[in-house]
Amino acid sequence: MTSPLILKTASVGPWPMNSYALICSDSGQSILIDPGDEPDKLTEMLFDTSPIAIILTHAHPDHIGVLAEMRDQLDVPVFMHPADAPMMVMADAWFADGDTFTLGRHTLDIIHTPGHTHGMVTIMLPDQRAIVGDTIFQGGPGKTWSPHAFKTTMETMRNIVFTWSDDTICYPGHGPSFRLGDERPDFEAFLQRNEFDGLFGDVSWT
Repeated sequence: MTSPLILKTASVGPWPMNSYALICSDSGQSILIDPGDEPDKLTEMLFDTSPIAIILTHAHPDHIGVLAEMRDQLDVPVFMHPADAPMMVMADAWFADGDTFTLGRHTLDIIHTPGHTHGMVTIMLPDQRAIVGDTIFQGGPGKTWSPHAFKTTMETMRNIVFTWSDDTICYPGHGPSFRLGDERPDFEAFLQRNEFDGLFGDVSWT
């Protein structure tokens, strides 16, 4: 029987933000997600594992602050969505929506969830845990910088994120994890109010 994936979190940097290590306990393989800061903490999360990749949910500076250092240290490829390539982050491989990534005995689903950035992705684990980056937080979506980007975020919420099971546990780029179903009533009430034309920035459901 395959063991569950081990998910470790490190809160790093001055903001702070969440970096993650995902580990297949059966094979010992691991991936590092969003190396934002404090490389010693990130290295500690990966202790006694065999790293095979660094995955970026998106390419904002707070999520890639020590990317170059960790790439050199681990000597592994960097994966990201090409829509974030204009942020001058060089990847070794590019994700497309619907791609999968094999970690030991497990298959991860890569879901394009744009809005906060053009190339934002969510990493969906087989057991309904989702590493969502800055796609969605407890209480609202990730920050946007224009009405057009917020419109994209709302399309992502309607057509992708809130089609997931209520039992999906979301692990965001900042702040605590949360159960998606606990966000659904406030999100649906937000939709019913229909007061979001022209909105952008930091928006909450309530």
